[in-house]
Amino acid sequence: MASNKFLKKILIGGALTAGAAAWAIKPRSFSDKQRNFVPSIPDVWYAHRGLHDAGSGLTAQYAVESGEYVALARRMAIKAGYGDASVSGPIAPENSLASFAAACEAGYGIELDLQLTADDQVVVVHDPDLMRVAGDPRRIADLTYDELTRIPLFPNDASGAAVASALPGSDDPESMATPLNAPSGYYQHVPLFSDVLDVVAGRAPLIVEYKFDDNSAWGPRDEELMEKGDALLQAYDGPYVVESFNPAAVHWYADHRPEVCRGQLAWGPSLEEAGLKEWAAGLLIFDWISRPDFIAYDWSGGNSPQMRLARAMGAVPVSWTVRSSDELAQCDDWFDHHIFEAFVPDR
Repeated sequence: MASNKFLKKILIGGALTAGAAAWAIKPRSFSDKQRNFVPSIPDVWYAHRGLHDAGSGLTAQYAVESGEYVALARRMAIKAGYGDASVSGPIAPENSLASFAAACEAGYGIELDLQLTADDQVVVVHDPDLMRVAGDPRRIADLTYDELTRIPLFPNDASGAAVASALPGSDDPESMATPLNAPSGYYQHVPLFSDVLDVVAGRAPLIVEYKFDDNSAWGPRDEELMEKGDALLQAYDGPYVVESFNPAAVHWYADHRPEVCRGQLAWGPSLEEAGLKEWAAGLLIFDWISRPDFIAYDWSGGNSPQMRLARAMGAVPVSWTVRSSDELAQCDDWFDHHIFEAFVPDR
């Protein structure tokens, strides 16, 4: 009799735990989507940070297929009116106007990243600083947009570079100074989000990511990014969805713009490598804050228990970032849409 009571307690406890997990992971309800006329994610391939010939993913690990990808980015950028065949350096570095124009020419959707400058302009750039993409260690938040226009992306690198060469003095950020004049010759720089929207002009669907230094915090500057980014999107006549690693940013859309399709970004790190909060976020247990329409998850985690549960409850799975045909073959069964780079997918 005692053993039966103990078993009953275990079963009840397990059921309560499973119920709590399902409630935490649960995406936005179907009735909520219907009530707010939420559009689905357009079914295209999404070029990560644009179709680019310098930047993310172009490492030796993916060299077998990335050459074709880089060549396509250059051809499409030139076709769109950026640079020409005589340019030996990058024509369409990641998150540049040229890379977005190239993606449009190639018929791809676009994934991009938003941040605020020191003068509170919404710009499109991924990292919190310029070291990886310009060899300059200074932070985006400490530079004005005018300064950014005079800092070329990948200025001393060949096409296909994954990381920009460090600029002189980059080991001492306080000693770095922005040139008074723009460089001569062809180059790309961190663009305004408004200029990106003008270039895309509705030709390609967008996945717009809101970027933050701390995805477990929220402050006035974070609120400002949301308000200014969304104001630009409201004035834009083209398809888009939004996403963020920060559940508070996704919740902002739930509160202020429930008609917009929203996504929770996540990945599945170990507790040791990421710490408690990021590990928990990878389990999607903060989705009760965001109640997303889709989950953009690291491509290698599509078959994880949390993603299987989220998909079963109606969340649309989107992979990031697939960088080879082999990676695509491993994850294709688990995702409805893909964000890609470094290889040309078979459409």
